[in-house]
Amino acid sequence: MGTVAVEVAVGSDPRLPAALASLERQRRRPDRVLVVASPGTPEELLGEARRAAPSLLVEIVRFPGGVVAARAAANALLHEEVTAFLDSDEVAPPEWLDLLVRPIDAGRATFTGGPTRPIREPAHPIERYYTLLERSIYEGLVPSSAAYLPLQNSAWRTSDLARLGFDPRIPFAEDHDLETRALAAGLRGEYVPEAWVFHDKASETSYLRWARKRYRYLVAMAMSLLKNGALRGRLAERRPRVRHPLAYAEALLKPFALVSATLRWRRLARSVPVPSRP
Repeated sequence: MGTVAVEVAVGSDPRLPAALASLERQRRRPDRVLVVASPGTPEELLGEARRAAPSLLVEIVRFPGGVVAARAAANALLHEEVTAFLDSDEVAPPEWLDLLVRPIDAGRATFTGGPTRPIREPAHPIERYYTLLERSIYEGLVPSSAAYLPLQNSAWRTSDLARLGFDPRIPFAEDHDLETRALAAGLRGEYVPEAWVFHDKASETSYLRWARKRYRYLVAMAMSLLKNGALRGRLAERRPRVRHPLAYAEALLKPFALVSATLRWRRLARSVPVPSRP
């Protein structure tokens, strides 16, 4: 059993203390918890998060920029053998970290990931849509390709994570880009369905904000597919249909997102180099 760090990125999410409290209860205790905070994260929130995990080594570091840039910079601070990721809006059951890291310890995989479950019965149509969408990903995409494992519930051999790095040119889909490059490099990914976490998706109630967020994600996902030469394969994939009105709204956004992604990626690929590895 090697050493393990759990990285949690946060902006101003009041659910952060609950996430850290769940790490306090882990059967396999992390050797360190690295909280990657944005410049605007309130000190009161960070203090509450520390108090939620009093027996763990919690290190809090602030980085400028968005989450992807912060994670890229935080790679230089990772020295444990394995790095796991948990989002600030997630709560992990006590067996989570042990189950997630076990295939890496055994040498079967170089990165792993598990599914999410709603933290409560969805109360809003947007929350219901996200629940159905995540279910379709874990049932229809992840079992056939580890490239679709969301970073928010994953673990990596730290040496491979540092070597591959995050590409901040592709925010919102940095996990797909990272995992696609990992698989292309011959690394082994393993889906661990029993290593699930609760995911709280109740924060969004505005349809306009939802549409903007989904559009940003669709553009980023298309950019990752274009960068990695995987667009044709993605279009040929089949996945369970999400039966929800917002799924049809999202389908209308996809052609516009693809055009925007194509133009944006051509510009970025010419003018913005891949950042050097730490």
